Amino acid sequence: MKKPEVLVPAGTPEKLRIAIDYGADAVYIGGEHLGLRSRASNFTLSDMQAGVAYAHERHAKVYLAANIVCHENDLNGVVDYLTAVRDSGVDALIVSDPAIISAVLTKVPRLPVHLSTQASAVNYEAVNFWAKHGLERIVLGRETSQQEIKEIKAHTDVEIEAFIQGAMCISYSGRCVMSNYMNNRDANRGGCAQNCRFLYNLMDADGNSLNGKDLFTMSAVDMSLIPEIGEMISTGVDSLKIEGRMKTIHYVSTVANVYRNAVDTYCADPDNFQVNPSWIEELAKISQRRMSFGFFNGKPTKNDELFSHKKPELGYEFIGEVKGQETGRIIIQERNNFSEGDELEFYGPHFFHYFTKVVDLRDEDGNKIDRANHAMMICSIKCDQVLPQETMIRKKKVARVTV
Repeated sequence: MKKPEVLVPAGTPEKLRIAIDYGADAVYIGGEHLGLRSRASNFTLSDMQAGVAYAHERHAKVYLAANIVCHENDLNGVVDYLTAVRDSGVDALIVSDPAIISAVLTKVPRLPVHLSTQASAVNYEAVNFWAKHGLERIVLGRETSQQEIKEIKAHTDVEIEAFIQGAMCISYSGRCVMSNYMNNRDANRGGCAQNCRFLYNLMDADGNSLNGKDLFTMSAVDMSLIPEIGEMISTGVDSLKIEGRMKTIHYVSTVANVYRNAVDTYCADPDNFQVNPSWIEELAKISQRRMSFGFFNGKPTKNDELFSHKKPELGYEFIGEVKGQETGRIIIQERNNFSEGDELEFYGPHFFHYFTKVVDLRDEDGNKIDRANHAMMICSIKCDQVLPQETMIRKKKVARVTV
């Protein structure tokens, strides 16, 4: 069985390193031009070169998203920019606009092109159309079902990439103008204000609420296919894509860890595969909205929309990173407050987990303190456990209810 690629978002150089250390076969990033995350900390050309070197040393790949819908001024200097991208060593370009596709295929040789989900390819005729024009991989629209994926794989030889985790969209993979109309921010050029996630009420002509105080959103719940991971791999897809270039290092490390472990477990023994409940539990610890299977098992129902449905807030918060170990002590860089006596969970690559209480908390100078409460401060606690590199830390918190 061919093991599918685990493809993880990397919104910053730090996230790129963490994603790869936690098991990603490949990451996708955004550059300073042509991407759909204009408000992200996107990669400069030198960042790309350094990120590619880090990835390739660890047998991982880097793809660059250049998937905006282009207006005329977006194409100024595009060939020079993409030539520099190619020379940085990036393994492929993710594109939706035919103008950029044509520019790359005719004027930037040796830069493979993947079709973005923004192009909404959801049938094998469309997939083969793009394959005939020289694209090496098609990222399917998130609106594709399991049966449709199987049908597509049966009628094409091009590589297929499908989403398994992340946000859905009320339009076909981002083809929405709500943000343009309401906020003058172009959703298809990197400026989506996510108006579908705002809270709305239904009013009559006189301004009276027809919905009482029960406000609703227009956006779908997020997708998580970890309970269906075996079914997804059995479709024969070449790459399993996780959405979230704007997400935190807590999110990136967790999803990479879970899907790496799940894919390896399935491919080691498909006939006896069972979903590990700890994978689902692990994903519930990261900040996200309610989850569903999206379109994987067919068209979603109204129960797969947010509207006024609420969920308990995640029961964990990210605390920080392990920066080193000394005899009997762990050195921590703090991201969120924690105190003497708190129960901490340490987690690391290869699905490592360790739980302990905060004992003998000290600051960087060795002074005893009761609480670490300054972001990015260095502190230490007593602990004899040997931890893997890149170990992260979180703790339980009091749950609230959120939309």
